[in-house]
Amino acid sequence: MKRTYTADFKTKVILELLQEELTVGQISSKYEVHRSQLTQWKNTVLEGIPELLSDGRKRDIQAKEHEEEVKNLYAQIGELTTKLNWLKKKSGINI
Repeated sequence: MKRTYTADFKTKVILELLQEELTVGQISSKYEVHRSQLTQWKNTVLEGIPELLSDGRKRDIQAKEHEEEVKNLYAQIGELTTKLNWLKKKSGINI
């Protein structure tokens, strides 16, 4: 059965990993979490730190650009769906 862990639990374990007072094996035994899972959590945190510490304004700009791109893609999907339906109706094809 797959176990799920709360964010608080993961945070506690990761902070202990980062302190490096115990080995990964010891922490694994202590919290009954597989070593590879602990390593994965730690790597995820370490990879995400630069983004957390980056300028918030850049993230806001990127989020707005992403929103605009999604909006444009949905518009294209709508346009292409309309054209496809028109072509199906015109040619009498039922797909």
